[in-house]
Amino acid sequence: MPFEFGIKDAIDIFLVALMLYYIYRLMKESRSLNVFYGILVFVLVWLFVSQVLHMRLLGTILDKLVSVGVIALIVLFQQEIRKFLYQLGAHQHFRRLSRFFFQKRSAGEDKETIMPIVMACMTMSKGKVGALIVIERGAPLDDIVDTGDVIDARINQRLIENVFFKNSPLHDGAMIISKKRIKAAGCILPVSHDRNIPKELGLRHRSAMGISQTSDAIAVVVSEETGAISVAIKGQFRLRLSAEELESILAHEMSQ
Repeated sequence: MPFEFGIKDAIDIFLVALMLYYIYRLMKESRSLNVFYGILVFVLVWLFVSQVLHMRLLGTILDKLVSVGVIALIVLFQQEIRKFLYQLGAHQHFRRLSRFFFQKRSAGEDKETIMPIVMACMTMSKGKVGALIVIERGAPLDDIVDTGDVIDARINQRLIENVFFKNSPLHDGAMIISKKRIKAAGCILPVSHDRNIPKELGLRHRSAMGISQTSDAIAVVVSEETGAISVAIKGQFRLRLSAEELESILAHEMSQ
């Protein structure tokens, strides 16, 4: 039977290559690149033994290992898989589609949330008071809220400043804002191990990056060392912001 190569085969190869590229990038970001290489070598050996050499006994053993290995990989890399699926669902084309089903908030409603945060950040910046404020959007942060102390209060500039006052027992954690309410404070966030984060940025910035990589939340950071205000969104930092820039970013992102 002559070998035939059609457009469907080309698409098949392209999709497999694309899948391997995304897995490679995901493993690289999670510092598990050697695991990826090990899996790739194992799969090549398995295909060579079962498909080329047709070794039935060894092929059967490797088949069983592959079946169990898939479950083991899901358990081992559940955080990375969750991140991949989130990024897939958070793609801008899917977000545009969701706008047909969910009504956007008015600018006035967003301003009630934004202005107390901006004013509190400016005051804390002048006093070099460290702060980490996370604003929930589409993805719920109930698991993060559970790690802190529930407040469930109206967003208020003075309240935000008091929570992050240096002698406050909650100042080291993150504040979660959801649905125009301060839900909790002193919350623990996932810490990003991204090597591209500048070394001068501390744990607050790494936590802000971590939550922005695993959800669509907006993380606002006030540096305790310099007083600089930064925002982490979708795994990207915007550093050394003025009050006007912070307000503009929050207004734009919260209207998406």
